[in-house]
Amino acid sequence: MVCIGAFDGLHLGHRALVRHTVSRARALGVEAVALSFEPLPREFFAPAAPPPRLLLPRAKAEGLLALEADQVGLLRFNGRLSALSAEEFVRRVLVQRLSAREVWVGPEFRFGKARGGDIALLRRMGEEGRAEGRGFSAHEIEPVLLDGERVSSTRIREALLAGDFATAARWLGRRYAIGGHVVRGRQLGRTLGFPTANLRFGGKTPALSGIYATWVHGVGDRPWPSVSSLGTRPTVAGVEPLLEAHLFDFDGDLYGRRIEVEFVAHLRPELKFPDLPALTEQMHRDAEQARGLLRLDSQRAAAPLPAPLAAATQTPA
Repeated sequence: MVCIGAFDGLHLGHRALVRHTVSRARALGVEAVALSFEPLPREFFAPAAPPPRLLLPRAKAEGLLALEADQVGLLRFNGRLSALSAEEFVRRVLVQRLSAREVWVGPEFRFGKARGGDIALLRRMGEEGRAEGRGFSAHEIEPVLLDGERVSSTRIREALLAGDFATAARWLGRRYAIGGHVVRGRQLGRTLGFPTANLRFGGKTPALSGIYATWVHGVGDRPWPSVSSLGTRPTVAGVEPLLEAHLFDFDGDLYGRRIEVEFVAHLRPELKFPDLPALTEQMHRDAEQARGLLRLDSQRAAAPLPAPLAAATQTPA
């Protein structure tokens, strides 16, 4: 039993596809395999301007396993794979390698060279293979709709960039979060009175940029209030995108610890300041604003905020 998709974000539509595939696999007593690609095809074809990523490779695999897929395949998308015709992809991957009995895809799924394959081709080749005892059936799930719109990774990226975290959370089925192991940085924040827990983004393009009010999970028995910066740090000539979370009133060593940073509200865009004193002054204002927003967020919650599933967050490589 195989489902195929990019699975960027593991949003409600992706979850519906995987869960249905798992349900069918359990009913037939076979394994459920979730098949995806790395890098994403859009990243491969547009290396100079890759689309922002909602979910990184490790977290995608973890998330698919958490949805009870028995196996996860991340096919390396390179020149060789991109040149493979849709027919060859079916023969080599779905039939020879996976011995698929059923193949499930999302709405408008296309694959193979020049996107030449679709659900109709899958159904035709699956039926033709039955004569050789190696056939399969192919199915397309119905789109998941919210407010009359189809849930999509593109729409979620747009919502995040616009600071519309409520819409992104509804479409994802949880608040947006980034997870990873804390790495050592330049420790400039510590000298400015704002020590940070730093997460790298694995060389991918993040879906966010700016300063945010955040909760950090994984440092205690409760979400920890924080203010976070995600970007290239122009004031200090940074280059690589870095997520820096300053945990309020926290004293401890987090290096190597796996944490998750849950985004609550956008405070401002990333700016270049004339000097470090000006940056520090703005950081104090950001921290105060974030504290207020998080107090309100905590008060609005009818129950303690659930920690975002590791499988449903980004994990920098």
